[in-house]
Amino acid sequence: MTAPPVRRSLRALLGGIVDYAGLFPPAGLDMPAAVANYAAYRRGPDAWALGRFVLPAARLEEFESAAAPFFDHADGDRLGPWPVAALAGPRFADDAARAQAFNARERRTALDARDSGAPAAVIDTIEVRAGTDGEIGRVAASRRHGLATYVELPVADDPRELVAALARAGLRAKVRAGGVTVDAFPTSAQLTRFIATCIEAGVPFKATAGLHHPLRAAYRLTYEPDSATGTMFGFLNVFLTAALLRGGGSMDDARALLEDSDASAFRVDDDSIAWRGHRFDAADLADMRHLAVSFGSCSFREPMEEMQLLRVA
Repeated sequence: MTAPPVRRSLRALLGGIVDYAGLFPPAGLDMPAAVANYAAYRRGPDAWALGRFVLPAARLEEFESAAAPFFDHADGDRLGPWPVAALAGPRFADDAARAQAFNARERRTALDARDSGAPAAVIDTIEVRAGTDGEIGRVAASRRHGLATYVELPVADDPRELVAALARAGLRAKVRAGGVTVDAFPTSAQLTRFIATCIEAGVPFKATAGLHHPLRAAYRLTYEPDSATGTMFGFLNVFLTAALLRGGGSMDDARALLEDSDASAFRVDDDSIAWRGHRFDAADLADMRHLAVSFGSCSFREPMEEMQLLRVA
C-alpha cells in the first residue's frame, strides 16, 4: 500500500533534518554497517527527512573504502552526491585540510570515471568543539572555503559572548542535547537559553545527541537490556521552540514548549503545526530552518517510526 504524502508543514519543519550518526553511541555501528544503512535510507520512503552522513575526519579513508561499493562510478548516485559532515579533533586545521583533500579526490574520480562528472560524496560541513573566544578565533583562522563550520559550545554558563564571537567570525553553533548518561543532558533552561541566543544573534545552529524521539519523555539512554533511563528532549520540541522564539515568543512559553510531553498539545495539518494556541505555518517553519538547521542522531529509523506512531507524519 502506498504511504500517504507527507504534510507540507512537516516537510518544512523536518526536511533533511536528521544527520545520520550511526557510527556513534548508543548505536556504535562499524563503518560498513553505517554506510549500508545510509545508502538504504537515501532510497527509502523517509529520504525527505535525511540529512548528512556524520563521521570523524580521521576516518575518511575508511569511509571511502566502505562506500565504494555503493558508488557506481559509471553514472554516480542518481540522487546526487552523498552530503557528509566531518567531525574535527583538536588539530582543526589538519582535519579541515583532510576534508578538502577528500573533496578534491572525489572531484578527480568523478571527472575520470563518471559521465556526469558529479562526485559521489561531498563534505560540505565540518564540526569542532571550542569553549573560549581564543579557540573560536583559531577555528575561524583555519576554516576552509566551502565548508560550513559548526562549533560545539558549552552551555552550562550563558553562551552569549561565545555566540557573538561565532557571529563575528561567520561560524555556526552546535549544542550537545544529551548522551548516554543522565549528566550529559543540559537543563531545559540551558537549552532554551542557547536556542534563544542563537536566534537573537542570527547564528545558525544544529543539535546533537539525545534527540532520537519526537517528544520529551523518559526513555532508555542506550540500547542495552540493562540501560538506565532519563528524561530526553524531543526533536519536535526543540525545533518548534526555535520557531516560537523566531516568531517573537516569550522565554516562558519557549521553555514550556521544550518541556511539553503531551502529544495532544500538538496539532498538525497540511499548512501548519500548532501548539497550545501558537500556530506555525509552513512558511514560518521553512524560515526558521535557516537558523535551526539539523540534529545528529545515531538512529534514523527510530525518529521516523515514532513520528508515524504519533500519527503526525
